[in-house]
Amino acid sequence: MAQTYDLTRGNPTKLILTFFFPMLFTNMLQQIYSIADTAIVGKGLGDDALAAVGNMSSLTFLVIGFSIGLTNGFSILTAQYYGAGNQKNLRRSVASAILLAFGMTALLTIVSMLFLRQVLLLLQTPEKIMQDSLTYGYVIFGGLAASIAYNLCASILRALGDSKTPFYAIVVSTVLNIILDSLCVFVFKTGVGGPAAVTVLAQVVSAAICFQKLRHIELIRVTREDFRNIGSMILNLLKNGIPMAIMNSITAVGCMTVQYFVNGMGVVYTSAYSACSKYINLFMQPACTAGYTMSAFTSQNYGAKQYDRILSGLKVCLSIAALSYILLGSFMVLFPRLLASLMLNGSEQIELAAGFLVKCGFMIFTVDFLFVFRSGCQGMGKPMLPMVSGVVEMAFRILVIALFIGKIGFDATVYAEIAAWVGALTLNAGAFTYYILQKTHGNRVPICSVALKSSDR
Repeated sequence: MAQTYDLTRGNPTKLILTFFFPMLFTNMLQQIYSIADTAIVGKGLGDDALAAVGNMSSLTFLVIGFSIGLTNGFSILTAQYYGAGNQKNLRRSVASAILLAFGMTALLTIVSMLFLRQVLLLLQTPEKIMQDSLTYGYVIFGGLAASIAYNLCASILRALGDSKTPFYAIVVSTVLNIILDSLCVFVFKTGVGGPAAVTVLAQVVSAAICFQKLRHIELIRVTREDFRNIGSMILNLLKNGIPMAIMNSITAVGCMTVQYFVNGMGVVYTSAYSACSKYINLFMQPACTAGYTMSAFTSQNYGAKQYDRILSGLKVCLSIAALSYILLGSFMVLFPRLLASLMLNGSEQIELAAGFLVKCGFMIFTVDFLFVFRSGCQGMGKPMLPMVSGVVEMAFRILVIALFIGKIGFDATVYAEIAAWVGALTLNAGAFTYYILQKTHGNRVPICSVALKSSDR
């Protein structure tokens, strides 16, 4: 029988670090091959092609982020059943997640393919990059099944405490991606369609590796019986998954709004913003991974009713986020032009990107801590407050960019990001504090924390 990993017993620090590092390498590799795609496209096809691929980033996150939110939401319940030792409901949750994933794949593929051009027009996509944006988007959205399959399989494995298999899958797909990307762009001259197709192929490989591991875990080997009378289980999965999916999508809408204003400034600004977005996503990954770790650790221990261990896990994950900020935030502040020049060619684009990276480098700790607190709330099966915080993120992004881009120009993009992070962190940190105090102190929750009570109670 393939191994699963119980996070409810043993030293929390050791367990968290053992779970964290394979997942960190997984997420970093995903971002590295995303950046490699961008660098290969930028250097091989030019800044306009880079702008076209980057222009699709927020739209891609809207669709794929929705599916990631759903699958991660499903896995919260799976992890809680695993922590509670409820094998019957564990298998039923996996069976229900598989059915929901099939339906989600069909719906998202059809909708994204049908409305791609209309959305790109709404985003003020410059005419000179419209065709490349369409080409890239149709290939990526046409291959959504591969992305959703990987995310579902990886989320189930992580719910069972296995962060190593997704890492091995991404190692293989990253190497494949970079090699084939280079061939497509520099040898076969395929344009942006080649890197998009390679991305889909890499996701197919990742999904296959994770699925193969799942097949050998007897604990979750589902039978026909597990698919019967699962209406209530499906509703419970959706109760966790939909708020997380909506949170991601709302965040994406805020990013798309920023993209709209940036596109209106011209291709130079679009390409600079695209490069900055890639680096921000990369340098968030250690803290983002700490968040995923916090979610898995919290879910299993919440299911096992070991609430004090959740606080121990919080301390470790916040320490990881703080260290990430010190190291990577410093790199953004000290070497912004070096980073920008790795992707961009034009001096104006490099200067714009460098200014963005310095400012974000000082304040990226806010989003680092946000990942941990938000994931802690989700792990306790409390998805509504994080969803509300997504609305706050969107509102701050839209408000700041709309009010200030006409006055301070491109700098408004970075202030919109920072404002969104600070607002969401405040809500999630307060909510987590309330939830965990309620569990560890019962009715003896400090009076001052009552104001933090969230809308999902």
